[in-house]
Amino acid sequence: MAQFGSSRARCLFICSVVFLFSCGEDKKPPSTKKVEERERAVRPNFDADSAYNFVQTQVDFGPRVPNTAAHVTAGNYLAAQLNRFGFEVTEQEAQVIAFDKTKLNIKNIIGAYKPELNNRVLLFAHWDTRPNADQDEERTSEPIMGANDGASGVGVLLEIARQLQLVQPNIGVDIIFFDAEDYVGVNGTTEDYCLGSQYWANNMHKIGYSANFGILLDMVGARGAMFAKEYHSMTHASAYVHHVWNIAKDLGYDNFFNNRPTRHVGIDDHVYVNTVAKIPSIDIIQYDPETRSFAPHWHTHEDNMDVIDKETLKAVGETVLATVLMEVN
Repeated sequence: MAQFGSSRARCLFICSVVFLFSCGEDKKPPSTKKVEERERAVRPNFDADSAYNFVQTQVDFGPRVPNTAAHVTAGNYLAAQLNRFGFEVTEQEAQVIAFDKTKLNIKNIIGAYKPELNNRVLLFAHWDTRPNADQDEERTSEPIMGANDGASGVGVLLEIARQLQLVQPNIGVDIIFFDAEDYVGVNGTTEDYCLGSQYWANNMHKIGYSANFGILLDMVGARGAMFAKEYHSMTHASAYVHHVWNIAKDLGYDNFFNNRPTRHVGIDDHVYVNTVAKIPSIDIIQYDPETRSFAPHWHTHEDNMDVIDKETLKAVGETVLATVLMEVN
């Protein structure tokens, strides 16, 4: 997850105001009826053990920082997994300039389930890890493992991909693993985050690509996680926020999906999917509106497998997969 420093609050707020959201006429937001009046979600199959193993495998590669051997190996693994689950895979490679002028060789990994269908949902997460532990008291210049901040969202989406192959629903689903979301130092600016999603939004992997809506997963695997209604999600796609949170309630996960909005302002991959790609998208991200903070392990070396909890993975995975399946014609 990109760092949100208080010193940049004014800049981030201005960015959120300047970004204008528009939605094509063919985009029909979900019903905003009360829970009691709408169709209730059906609990799908989602294997939390499998999702956990996908997270573990990524962490075993080591920090997945662009321009490193572990990054290359992990990227090949993720593309192979999507291909194994029957997705049409596109590896969008590019070179971008980081905050410190480093040239980063990045790869956005894109998998399309039933690419021939126009009725599509976009699911995404970032697969890179932070090159520094800026919130730690020790070894601040060393990269983190990113079990939660990076690997958890990817692990949930890989399990969703596996389940889609098993169930074969009649719905198009695109899964994108964005690169270089978190390659920023303490002197980075708003524009230095989310380089992979910025590149993709300005260089679509398919001409005219679109989806009904998108869901970003960021830091979705930690024990005791709470997912508040994030600021940019509510600004650009509030109907979809309410829709997903209602599905979580249907499935009994309202203890994870907090009903309170949060006013914190930050940049994450969904911002560019909303404002540049013009696909209404929401962010499921761990954030506590009471303490106004992410998890204690955020951007530290404590972000390892010790913080990952299968119940949290299951709550998020079932909720997102149930959301996708409700879009089936």
